[in-house]
Amino acid sequence: MNMKSLFTRLLDNFESYICRLLLITFVSLLLVQIISREVFDHSSSWIEELSTYLFVWFAYFGPSHAAKMAAHNRVTFQFKLFPKIVQTVCEFIADMIWLSFNLYFVYLSYDFVFHKMNAFWKSQTLGVPMKYFYIVLPVAFVLMSIRVIQVNYLKLVKGIDIRDPDSSELESLFEDMKDSPEPAAAPNTKTTN
Repeated sequence: MNMKSLFTRLLDNFESYICRLLLITFVSLLLVQIISREVFDHSSSWIEELSTYLFVWFAYFGPSHAAKMAAHNRVTFQFKLFPKIVQTVCEFIADMIWLSFNLYFVYLSYDFVFHKMNAFWKSQTLGVPMKYFYIVLPVAFVLMSIRVIQVNYLKLVKGIDIRDPDSSELESLFEDMKDSPEPAAAPNTKTTN
């Protein structure tokens, strides 16, 4: 594997790797906290605070990863009755509204973190400036916006059908059910007296 393909793979799965790292870290920290509390009768408040911030980061990077897989929560059932072009146009319009919201939120969160947040506002037990925890807001929404653009580019320009893995699996199950023969009706075993 050459350096370029490794870098491309890293960029393509960036949110997945970040989410995995965050999940492993905050679950490990909480495990240490539980063992420390139950076995040694000692509690560290900084572990709880750091775990909370890591969980929040995890919660903000997760939707970006879901957007990359086209697995973000959305209601598309109403489009099943329309022709494919109508479905595509409606999903594109919805994605552009979503992208507009994301970019507006990037602007608001960037302004908050870098211009309106008190520079002396620090976390309770860690003593770290809060801007380092709140930086996740603009970063995650920029990444989500990039992924929304990427999925639409792949769908509309490249013609690659990016499908939510869960909905693809459900559709294949429904197709298999349609193709399988109907089960034979159970014989009537009821007798009358």
